[in-house]
Amino acid sequence: MSEDLLTIIIEAVPYLLGGVGMTVACVVGAMLFGLALGVPMAVGQVYGSWAVRRLVGLYVWFFRGVPILVLLFLFYFGLFQIIGLNLSALAASTLVLGMASAAYQSQIFRGSMLALSRGQFRAASALGMSDGETIRSIILPQALRLSLPGWSNEYSILLKDSALAFVLGTTEIMARTHFVATRTYQRLPLYLVACVLFFILTWIGIRCLRWLERKVAIPGYGNA
Repeated sequence: MSEDLLTIIIEAVPYLLGGVGMTVACVVGAMLFGLALGVPMAVGQVYGSWAVRRLVGLYVWFFRGVPILVLLFLFYFGLFQIIGLNLSALAASTLVLGMASAAYQSQIFRGSMLALSRGQFRAASALGMSDGETIRSIILPQALRLSLPGWSNEYSILLKDSALAFVLGTTEIMARTHFVATRTYQRLPLYLVACVLFFILTWIGIRCLRWLERKVAIPGYGNA
């Protein structure tokens, strides 16, 4: 590696690290929004009426069938403009990624709910609990615990999808890397640095979620 190239990389790293915070904010925000939206959708698909199941199914079909890049353009330059919603590039990216993540998270939670024994629902009913109380106090705590491995996978997917947010002007890792690379013409080394940053963020996030999975595990329950 030449001395000039090493100097470029060393000088670029602090600037690239400045995009880490934007990437983390986008991913964490999208994960939480997807969680808040995905759980009610999963409950609706498992325990809701026919109309609710069809509506949620349509939502899932749309967001799982359209590429993230198309969704970003569709909402940021289209639907958000039509309804007069003036959002920053970061907020818009987080919102769109969160809506897409909700479709996938809802299916993770739905699978966890279906894996639980229906006898628990009947037992809770026999004890005088309403359907809402049963879902809130018995079904959801177990389903969320069982969903953690799938949630780890969704985190890594969202982190990779967040690299597309640079097309809206979000100054995350990829946007900053592209900015420096086009001005120094040292594309391969700088994109390798970006790869390392994404790899580290993936490793840290999955390690944290694995720790949470062990923390909430109940000995003798499931695979614990």
